[in-house]
Amino acid sequence: MKQESQLTRLGLFDARVPRYTSYPTAPHFSPAVGPTQFEDWIRAIPAGSSISLYMHVPFCRRLCWFCACRTQGTQSDDPVIAYAEVLLAELQMLKDRLAPGVTLSRLHWGGGTPTLLPPDIMRRVAGAVFDAVPMGPGAEFSVEIDPSEIDEARMDALAESGMNRASIGVQDFDPEIQKVIGRDQSYELTKHAVEMIRDRGVASLNADILYGLPHQTNQKIAESVQKLLSLSPDRVALYGYAHVPWMARRQTLIPTEHLPSPQERLGLFETARKLFVQDGYDEIGIDHFARPTDGLSSAQKLGQLRRNFQGYTDDLAPVLVGMGASSISRFPQGFAQNAAATPAYISAIRDGRFSTARGHTFSTEDKLRSRLIEALMCDFRIDSAEMLRDFDVTPDRLMQMFNDAAHQFEDTVTITPEGLSVPEKGRPLTRMIARAFDAYDLSKTGHSSAI
Repeated sequence: MKQESQLTRLGLFDARVPRYTSYPTAPHFSPAVGPTQFEDWIRAIPAGSSISLYMHVPFCRRLCWFCACRTQGTQSDDPVIAYAEVLLAELQMLKDRLAPGVTLSRLHWGGGTPTLLPPDIMRRVAGAVFDAVPMGPGAEFSVEIDPSEIDEARMDALAESGMNRASIGVQDFDPEIQKVIGRDQSYELTKHAVEMIRDRGVASLNADILYGLPHQTNQKIAESVQKLLSLSPDRVALYGYAHVPWMARRQTLIPTEHLPSPQERLGLFETARKLFVQDGYDEIGIDHFARPTDGLSSAQKLGQLRRNFQGYTDDLAPVLVGMGASSISRFPQGFAQNAAATPAYISAIRDGRFSTARGHTFSTEDKLRSRLIEALMCDFRIDSAEMLRDFDVTPDRLMQMFNDAAHQFEDTVTITPEGLSVPEKGRPLTRMIARAFDAYDLSKTGHSSAI
């Protein structure tokens, strides 16, 4: 109760802040970055280096009401197949501009529902990816799998194409909650998808589950977590439902009067968190959990945990290339985002040009603040020696930045000669503390609840 009182006083239950999967965040991207810059940044990737690639498939057979991703519904395979042909063309454009010997560290297919792709198309796209950028040693190929949109043939195609990590969305197993978020997906259906994944020797399984959904109670989320644990995922993302109907109009279908309060959201998170920890999972950052044998746990122990648009990652590749509508790429020089609207993306690629519509070129200050925020989000601490070694900042200025942040958060931030850290009692405030290092104006952008 004392901790909740302090969190209330510090504004946790009222604040709306970025998730900080990038810095600056996407609302601050501008049209100043276009196809020319994207192509220049691709050509600047050194020969023989390692990159990651994200491929976005925006189509869904059903549009879940809770989702704020860039997706569109389709009942026909025709637009999906046509879109895949454009992806193949974009991959060829990438191949033509890459230096020799570039390999993949991570490949991720997301959406939308990439498992809408027919089996033969899956094989063609995977083949085109590896023709453009071969898999490097220890590389991972992960795919987001919708349990209601997968069958034996498509699972075979993915496994035979090299998928070695699968990701499933659970959200919640309670039928009442599923109904009000537009996501009917029984435990039995999910279990069957997991069995298909495991039967094909796919070594690693990710799962997403949400807290903060309408009608959710501590008992209901505990029951859903227990069911999820019975499927033995290797890592879990416990995301807070972000109610942002101004960004995702389908969320207007969510009954807001049944959404839990911010204080109740914190209770839901804590209920789930304790169950994962009791089952032997390591806590990773603010909202992930992983088996001690998983790469995320190893990365955290080694101080190599990183954060990108998919959340936490153990991938250290300096470049992430996004393919497909709305995909975001990250280069040492900055961010580049493809056209969000699928027709605009398709038109650009068919015209033989990249579809980059906006982005951001990093300043020296951006690079410093980006790492400060990432270190907080990943490790709950900022190492002064690292910042002074890697960035253009003086000891006095760095200490002033630390003091400015600590001033806002009482005794929930600790400063020593070694750096700044957030003790366990202050970790619910991590995104708010990260905001203290954000130099951009957040007043004009809508963000999700801080808890």
